[in-house]
Amino acid sequence: MQNVSGFKDWQKKAVLKLLAEGATVPFMARYRKEATGHLDEVAIIAIQEAEEAAQQLLKRKQFVLESIQEQGKLSAELEKAIRSAQTLTELEDLYLPYKARRKTRADLAREKGLEPLARGIWEQRTPYLSALLKTHLPVGMKAEEALNGARDIIAEWINEDAALRAKLRDLWAQMGFIQAKPARGKKEADEAQKFRDYFEYEEPLKRVQHHRLMAVSRGADVGMLSVKVDAPWADRVWPLLKRHCLKGYGESSDQVALAVEDAYKRLLQPSLENEWMTQARALAEEDAVSVFALNVRQLLLAAPLGEKSVLAIDPGFRTGCKVVALDAYGSLIFHSVIYPHEPQRQWETAAADLKRWAQEFGIQAIAVGNGTAGRETEDLCRDVFEPLGLEVYSVNESGASVYSASAIAREEFPHEDVTVRGAVSIGRRLQDPLSELVKIDPKSIGVGQYQHDVNPGLLKKRLDQVMESAVNAVGVNLNTAGKYALAKVSGLGPVLAENIVQYRQQHGSFRRRSDLLNVPRLGAKAFEQCAGFLRIRGEDPVENTGIHPERYPVLAKMAHQAGVGIPQLVGEPVNLERLDLTALVDETSGLGLPTLSDIVAELRKPGLDIRGQAEASAFDRRVRRMEDLEVGMELHGVVTNLTNFGAFVDLGVKQDGLVHISQICHEFLKHPSEKLSLGQSVRARVTELDLPRKRIGLTLKF
Repeated sequence: MQNVSGFKDWQKKAVLKLLAEGATVPFMARYRKEATGHLDEVAIIAIQEAEEAAQQLLKRKQFVLESIQEQGKLSAELEKAIRSAQTLTELEDLYLPYKARRKTRADLAREKGLEPLARGIWEQRTPYLSALLKTHLPVGMKAEEALNGARDIIAEWINEDAALRAKLRDLWAQMGFIQAKPARGKKEADEAQKFRDYFEYEEPLKRVQHHRLMAVSRGADVGMLSVKVDAPWADRVWPLLKRHCLKGYGESSDQVALAVEDAYKRLLQPSLENEWMTQARALAEEDAVSVFALNVRQLLLAAPLGEKSVLAIDPGFRTGCKVVALDAYGSLIFHSVIYPHEPQRQWETAAADLKRWAQEFGIQAIAVGNGTAGRETEDLCRDVFEPLGLEVYSVNESGASVYSASAIAREEFPHEDVTVRGAVSIGRRLQDPLSELVKIDPKSIGVGQYQHDVNPGLLKKRLDQVMESAVNAVGVNLNTAGKYALAKVSGLGPVLAENIVQYRQQHGSFRRRSDLLNVPRLGAKAFEQCAGFLRIRGEDPVENTGIHPERYPVLAKMAHQAGVGIPQLVGEPVNLERLDLTALVDETSGLGLPTLSDIVAELRKPGLDIRGQAEASAFDRRVRRMEDLEVGMELHGVVTNLTNFGAFVDLGVKQDGLVHISQICHEFLKHPSEKLSLGQSVRARVTELDLPRKRIGLTLKF
């Protein structure tokens, strides 16, 4: 979670006020810049989540206070400490002695009447145990049993000492380490080999990278690794415990020393290890989700081919290649199957069919899925279509099978089988990746690394935010968008999206955004939140921009300043240069220079798609398998995944290669995304090959 201490109080209050009024994050970031002080989506979400965390802490404090009050143990001093707690960890330390729990060894010792003896030993005022035992030894109990029980009670006191736990946390933060080794009897197991890099692993806690922690955690979760978190006992932990707990050198202090060691090894160390692993994994999961979300966002914002007719092919060997023809709007107009590969090898027939269909349906581009038989099918298409001047595109088909079997696909194509639906999805991904990918669970898109290991709730929350952000960053064509894309538009959701589609079917295309107010259940607030992100291509060019309808009145003032009509402002830089924006500022309506500058930018390039243009694929025909690679070979590749430690690149050999972050460029990078993006074409050199482990090392440094 981003630290919000750098934001001004008035910015935080403004964001929380707008959220309370029903504003969405994209709407605030785009259309309320003056109110928030120009905060972007990341900052607004950080403030929102910080407020949620603060409210959770307040609720937990109230619960803790009520729980201790019911036990009759809430002192004024304890209440003050609880109310002053700044973190959940600090609060839980204070609550620990009062929590409901299963009966412990210390509880059993108390039931035997050994607490007075434990208290006397703990105070260490009487150096000799004989005096304490004479006074506090229960009738019929042996001294050894009594001392064991007393130490159990003392160990529990030590474990519940909030100040000591805080000191140990500080020590672990500075001197702690994490170790991993093969779980007993698992070193030679096939499943354990993927964790071989961690068979003799040790690293200071303060240096552990999130991706390494996730890998170690995964190994422990599947029983292949044994993991330990601790701090050096002899020269760090034990001296700290002695200073905190021991007060002398007599027999009582000797008993306390035994209790201290037991408390640490039996109670404190396992508790702190679990706490550290939980918190560190939470941070690692947050980081993994952030990286995954970055990848998903880049994939969603991949350059579209646009409104062109496409012949899309879902490749296969034995079952053939499913072929579909889509019109410029993604509608299915034809489908069939060809068998160019083993075992049928009907290459000539397949080539003739493809050429005929392309001519018959006015095809403008070819989309080939990158799965099984993808390279072979791509070669066929190049032979057939490049002489005709048609571009061939390799399309990442991850998740297409998930879509083809989904309720959404069945609703769209109730009379087609899953193979046809999958091929349609491949073609539509080329035409407009965003509109197609919003229908698929992002976890199935294939651009993450640990998305199946992280908290599902956190992952869903982040990905929902990413999808909403991407859709609203691009904008949605109100008259052609499906309900799944519309549902991601700020202020709408599934119900209103469905209502918009039904209204469009009944009444025809929308002519103006204000017509949305006629859609059932779409009121003024929803219109305010969604209108700026919807586009209408028609008679009024302003309706095809990101200018919010609430700002249309200022357009008349701009036109008056420039001495032209509003239509002459759109796409006419000469007229826009005449504007004096400072004279148009209206603080009473929240219209400042940031919003005015955004309006001018929209007028300058109306209908601009921020996603750029799709690029055709160009894998080297010399290589199709890892075995075809050689160290030193230079190849074309496509970036398929970004992580904190590097980028994965598809070379067309069914196994992505890794470019370590240090091999991306000659400059220092904090993250690969500073230089690379998903779908980007790169030239890479092979530096390492490990066929048994299916690893390819690459460099982009030439």
